[in-house]
Amino acid sequence: MAVPDRELEFSPLSGRVSRDGVAVQVHIYRFAGTDEGWTLEVVDHEDGSTVWEGAFDTDADAYEAFEQCIRKDGIRTFTEGAPTWH
Repeated sequence: MAVPDRELEFSPLSGRVSRDGVAVQVHIYRFAGTDEGWTLEVVDHEDGSTVWEGAFDTDADAYEAFEQCIRKDGIRTFTEGAPTWH
């Protein structure tokens, strides 16, 4: 049985982030009209995608996970060897 396409709701925390001369797109989203958790995806300049496993309770939690990754590994972690899962 096919699953119908569902509309996504994007967090206002989504957007372009630049650090140390590297820019990535941060996408934080969930299915519109639901209380389901938020998905965190980071897309690099070559459309390589890094998606975190599992969902976050809030969009702020998702963005904080992204920030923690940047502090720990640097933004270049998203441009080397993409796609990956966290």
